[in-house]
Amino acid sequence: MRRHRQQVSEEECRQVLRTEGRCVLSVLGEGGYPYGIPLDFYFDEVRGKVYFHSAREGHKVDALRSNPKACMTTWNTGFKKPGDWAWYVTSVICFGRVRLVDEEDLALDALFQIGKKYYPSAEEARELAQKTLSRVQILELTIDHMTGKLVHES
Repeated sequence: MRRHRQQVSEEECRQVLRTEGRCVLSVLGEGGYPYGIPLDFYFDEVRGKVYFHSAREGHKVDALRSNPKACMTTWNTGFKKPGDWAWYVTSVICFGRVRLVDEEDLALDALFQIGKKYYPSAEEARELAQKTLSRVQILELTIDHMTGKLVHES
């Protein structure tokens, strides 16, 4: 990181990963072009992994089969200090490798955990995970390293 004064701790990065719901997953696409996809995600602190759901086929899956290296970027909603018009926003970038999850138990748990973040009840999330698992590909990002920074958007 170039601007070390803005760097946040690993715990602050984990807090953003725990609480935020959207990210951009960037992979190396066809012809060497970067391909960034907005996705929902779930950060599993115990495993130290990030999970996404995806279609079983498509540009993203083809890109990951070709090259599993990826980066994921997320950010919080930020805050303003009294009397200041500009926002303070914390962003986190995770670099790592993505694998397509083949283990049904892990895939079902990850899909359920993703759903719990967005659905009104755990019961609805569980029902939908069980109903859609056969049509979904779960992606697992193993974080090699991550950086986070607090930016004053002025």
